[in-house]
Amino acid sequence: MQKLNFSTYSFRFKSNENKISIFDCIRKKFVILQPEEWVRQHCVQFLINEKSYPKSLINVEKELIVNNLKKRYDIVVFNTDGSIHLIVECKAPNIEIKQGTFDQIARYNLVLNASYLMVTNGLNHYYCQMDFEKECYNFLRDIPSYSK
Repeated sequence: MQKLNFSTYSFRFKSNENKISIFDCIRKKFVILQPEEWVRQHCVQFLINEKSYPKSLINVEKELIVNNLKKRYDIVVFNTDGSIHLIVECKAPNIEIKQGTFDQIARYNLVLNASYLMVTNGLNHYYCQMDFEKECYNFLRDIPSYSK
């Protein structure tokens, strides 16, 4: 897999029927290693190791309903009160991040109401903080680290 713009992390892999899987420490299972999954697993490790978010507050690949359509978010980080702190949208490294990606995460946030958004293809990372009063998001240099 391609080198990404994250720190180097240690992963567990296994091969079965000519398919490589990577262990997801949040879902506690091996998942097929696709380019987007490679980015997602790096991002999970970034949140845990670099930003100190507890594993217990991170959720990966869950369904949500947006405009009566079933969608799946990549990563959500909860606050201890159950509200949503951060949504992360992951794309494969070969996918260029464009306005459509921000539109996608903004649609998800109409349902989830996260304070922060992160969009990444593993090479480029974009961070935003929501301004609910002005109904917009403001770009940041980084997302905040976890604080109790």
